[in-house]
Amino acid sequence: MNQTKRVKRDVSGWVVLNKPYDMTSTEAVGKVRWLFAAKKGGHAGTLDPLATGILPIALGEATKTVPQVQDGRKIYRFAVKWGEATATDDAEGKVVATSDIRPARGAVEAILSRFTGTIQQVPPAYSAIKVDGERAYDLARAGETVTLAAREITIEALRLLDHAEDRSSFEVECQKGTYVRSLARDIAEALGTRAHVIELHRAAVGPFTDAVAVTIAQLEAAAEGEARDALLKPITAGLVGVPEIRLDPQQAAAIRHGNPVLLTGATAPVMLEDAWASFKGAAIATGYVEAGQFHPRRVIL
Repeated sequence: MNQTKRVKRDVSGWVVLNKPYDMTSTEAVGKVRWLFAAKKGGHAGTLDPLATGILPIALGEATKTVPQVQDGRKIYRFAVKWGEATATDDAEGKVVATSDIRPARGAVEAILSRFTGTIQQVPPAYSAIKVDGERAYDLARAGETVTLAAREITIEALRLLDHAEDRSSFEVECQKGTYVRSLARDIAEALGTRAHVIELHRAAVGPFTDAVAVTIAQLEAAAEGEARDALLKPITAGLVGVPEIRLDPQQAAAIRHGNPVLLTGATAPVMLEDAWASFKGAAIATGYVEAGQFHPRRVIL
């Protein structure tokens, strides 16, 4: 029997997905796009297949605001197993080193300050970072030795949530580019032992948190159409925390044609590296302010 081809829609907004365990970020985007019959979609920051939690998925015009969400603060909760290092720094890889040392709670707490603030971190060999045009994880899986340079990252807070002899759990608030698997590896090495991540949950990305997340099951249970669309967050939800420039009708018309506009008024900003322009509450562009003018980078249709 021939099936009717599904008609793709120009639907725009954010799906704040609580990604399930053992699903890739690409698979999650594909599933959400299919459920909404969306023409276009993407995510704001890869989440490992073995991790759960917040995967913000942008549909339609919301894809133009992905950088603003992706650059936001992240919160992760993770558990490590002491005494074993793996090739991937998580439970997926084979054990490559062991240690009999099991750190005491006080020793773990005492060392956390070393890993807060702006620090240097070497990403895991099994990561999506490109080396000579190839993904590091592809090279590592092919048996090649992958050496990645240290990168500067910012960790705002790091807390020990629970501690036992063989495992501990933590919460970290960090900026873009932080690898939790590397953090666990480095904490263990600083304590003279080995460890790898056995549980990882992302609790927040930018303005999106567990409190507003939906599951695949919830999306599937909602009737296709208005009921499912009601689970979408507006494009502006991803721009919380980014300075907003409110435009009048003439300014909005100019911006929609890609032209800069002069901002007037006593409180008008003179310089902003990142901002978004709105008209009657709707986002119409992302951009920046220079010499008192708003310059659009991406116009939102």
